[in-house]
Parts: sequence; structure tokens; C-alpha cells
Amino acid sequence: MSALEPGSFLAELTAAERADLESRGGVRSFDRGETLFHEGEDGLWVAVLLSGRVKAFSTREQGGEAVLGVRGPGALLGEVAAIDGQPRSASVKTLEPARALGLTTADFRAYLAANPRVSFLIMKMLCQRWREADRGRVEFGMFDATGRVAQRLVELAERFGVPYTGEGGPSVQITLNLTQEELAGWVGASREAVSKALRTLRRHGWIETGRRSVIVHDLQALRRHAR
Repeated sequence: MSALEPGSFLAELTAAERADLESRGGVRSFDRGETLFHEGEDGLWVAVLLSGRVKAFSTREQGGEAVLGVRGPGALLGEVAAIDGQPRSASVKTLEPARALGLTTADFRAYLAANPRVSFLIMKMLCQRWREADRGRVEFGMFDATGRVAQRLVELAERFGVPYTGEGGPSVQITLNLTQEELAGWVGASREAVSKALRTLRRHGWIETGRRSVIVHDLQALRRHAR
């Protein structure tokens, strides 16, 4: 299994809680671009991501995707529909090959009943997502497309970056392969606006881009711009 993201659902479980969870489900594998959940469908199962990364997104009425977030190893997926019994509020699709522990909704509810502390962990996790959503709305009103792109690149570098040594010295390579369309859906801008923002950041020398590849040469400058 891949290294868990710090603070993720699976990383917060005790050994006993994790063993109980694993005993109730089975592991499934997914190819890149495979959909785990479809927006609007019934929540028949939940997933805990063991490896790989996924995006949560909603389909806009006018077309295209609004990316709500990127989740990594250890993330709990599909829990809201399993808890409230309502249709799924978002779709989830893999950004790379992934493995996940799957539980039926009934088994997941039984697990929560047997492990009440886990319910509190989920409450904390949902509160964090609501705060992130609030910050996103504030960012949309305060920053232009370049600022929002810088913010997302900082987040990606901090969560999915690995050290990179090139001609310009120590840098950070973002290991998550997002397309410009996906990045545009995440920052709430057009693909053209995102392309222009990336050109601006390249011109400053803060980043270097290739095909689905971003190397951050000056993370501190990106942080300052994002603020």
C-alpha cells in the first residue's frame, strides 16, 4: 500500500479500528480514468483509498467539470451518501491506477456503530471539507485566475511533491498528472485563463511545465503570490 496522506481517514484509525474495517470489506483495483461513483446515483458502497489519487467533481449544467478536490491514499470516499441516504452529490474518478477497500453501506454503518470514535473522526473530516469549501469561495472572490492557480500549485506541491534537482538547483516536482482542463475545473476558470496563468508563472521563473508535468522552482514565491 502507498504511504498514507498525513491526517487522512485511514491514518487516523487505531490498529484495532483499521483491522475491523478491513475485515468488513474487500480490495478492488481501478485503472486510470475509471469512475468509482457517479453523481446522482444511490450510495450503495463506500471506499477507502489504499493507493493512487482520485478527483471528486460535479458536472456543470453548461458542460465541463467543477473539480471539488483531489484525494490521496487513506481518504474515505462516498461516506456522505452512505450516512444520509441521499443520492451522491459528486462523482469520483481515478487520476492514476488505484486500489481501494470497498464496503457496502450496510457494512459501513455497522462499522460506525461498533466504533463510535470513528464517527467523530468523520465529523472532523467533514468540517474540514466545509472549511475548505468556504475558503474556496473566498479565494474565488479575492484572487484572479493566476492567484488561484498559484494556490492550487502550492497545495499540490505540498501534498504530492517530491524533491527534484535540476540545473536551477533544488526544486519540487508535482507527481500528480492533472490536465489543464482538470486544473481549470479546480480553480473555476477557463482553460485559456489557466494556460495564461501558467505562462505568467513560467515567465517569473517560478515553475516549469511539460506534458502533464509541473516542476516548482520557487515554492516560496508561489506561496507569496497565493496569499
